[in-house]
Amino acid sequence: IFKGQKIGIVGKTGSGKSTIIDLIIGILKPTSGKIYVDKVDIHDKQNPNKIIEWMRSISYVPQDIFLIDGTIAENITFGIKGKYFKMSKVIKAAKKAQIHDFIESTENGYSTYVGERGIRLSGGQRQRIGIARALYKESKLLILDEATSALDNKTEIELMKCINEISNDLTILSIAHRKTSLKDCDRIIEIQNGLIFSETKPKEIL
Repeated sequence: IFKGQKIGIVGKTGSGKSTIIDLIIGILKPTSGKIYVDKVDIHDKQNPNKIIEWMRSISYVPQDIFLIDGTIAENITFGIKGKYFKMSKVIKAAKKAQIHDFIESTENGYSTYVGERGIRLSGGQRQRIGIARALYKESKLLILDEATSALDNKTEIELMKCINEISNDLTILSIAHRKTSLKDCDRIIEIQNGLIFSETKPKEIL
């Protein structure tokens, strides 16, 4: 996978999609073979900081977004204290995640509290806040693990268009059941029983 590429990953439940992502992130260590980033093994014993640096360069957006009982801004800038984050950057990330207009429509805007685990928000709104959080981080690698599954088709298409236009340097790995959400990918990899079954261009399967 080259820098700036957009890779779609598809496969039935249990086929091994999440395992591949866990290997790429570094959560799992391969029992055979190695994973190289810029020609360096991420689990290199001679360079123990490599795996930490690699993980810090990744933004992971799961299907089930974890939200704290705080404001929308605090959830987008998750882990960063209020006085240290830039509001302009928060708004920029929210606009790209197609959630800014909704936030502005709430009574307190970005200072609106979401409730415990985001109980005051819909599934689609929670997912878009999770995506805004990932975009705020400005990582080198963005992993979307069924991250748009709660969105309607129109919103999903608009969101993916914004994400794909962010930067030529941003590498994206996207797991999805709806292949239509992967139409702008450079390659689509299909996983079956833990193995790469096929590797195609979107136009070949859509």
